[in-house]
Amino acid sequence: MSDNLKAFMAESAIQYKEVDYVASERFIDEKNNPIPWKLRILTETELSKLKAQCKKRVTNPKTQQSYIETDSSKLADLMIENSVIYPNLNNAQLQDSYGAVGAIDLAKKMLIPGEYNDLILAVNEANGFNSGMAEKIKRAKN
Repeated sequence: MSDNLKAFMAESAIQYKEVDYVASERFIDEKNNPIPWKLRILTETELSKLKAQCKKRVTNPKTQQSYIETDSSKLADLMIENSVIYPNLNNAQLQDSYGAVGAIDLAKKMLIPGEYNDLILAVNEANGFNSGMAEKIKRAKN
């Protein structure tokens, strides 16, 4: 193992690229090919800020004990809102065409439930959540 800190410096790190994902076969170009959506990778700092927006205090009515809980549906919505860069879900003209208010409302009106759920999975995978630890450990050992 070398003591090469230079490899860990920000300017040496390989930058993540945008991920193309076909969210729906219903949006097609002039050649009838599905148009991929573009997803950007979030940083852990960005994700932490999104998680903080999803925390809520819950009180158990029987024990009166309270605890902090993360609203996972809200977090998934915020991750979509912050990861999808194409189409621009904040575009007023696009929102108007669907009668939507806001990026999440637009995404939910553009996609059917299964497509929206698959988009959540794609955003998670793009951000590294579905890459198995066993594979990472195996790569580290080799």
